[in-house]
Amino acid sequence: MHCPVCNSPDTRVVDTRLSPDGTSIRRRRQCDACGYRFSTLEEIELLNIVIIKRDGSHEVYSREKMERGLKKALEKRPHTDADFRSLVHGIERDIQRLNETELRSSDIGAIVMERLKSFDKIAYIRFASVYRQFEDVKTFQEELARLTRQSSRKKKIRKSGKIRT
Repeated sequence: MHCPVCNSPDTRVVDTRLSPDGTSIRRRRQCDACGYRFSTLEEIELLNIVIIKRDGSHEVYSREKMERGLKKALEKRPHTDADFRSLVHGIERDIQRLNETELRSSDIGAIVMERLKSFDKIAYIRFASVYRQFEDVKTFQEELARLTRQSSRKKKIRKSGKIRT
């Protein structure tokens, strides 16, 4: 790793810390030439996954593209950067668990929606309205009703103390 100040290739790791969710490592480094200290972040990267779009075209998976969609859905919603990173990592872990080299965009969308549903219901509805291409208010209301029914069932289960498996 080159020093960001003097560009020397001689830097060393001073400290290493695993993130709380175990998906990344933050390394504190120091330049041997000028003594400058800086941090780097090491994360898992999804490689060689091809997304098959609705129109049949193919494109390489892009974390940045997924993050843009999530940020748009979460715009002006209360969440921390750490929560957002955890959401992205959770989605990518779910993608990795599929163990496929090609995935349909609908598979990715379903994973994102499932994670968003428990993360932020407003963001879920925003994302679903674009992803499912709601064309009228009735479709939007049906999705809200479905979400409301699911939330009510979960509350009843928690109150009764019964755990569904």
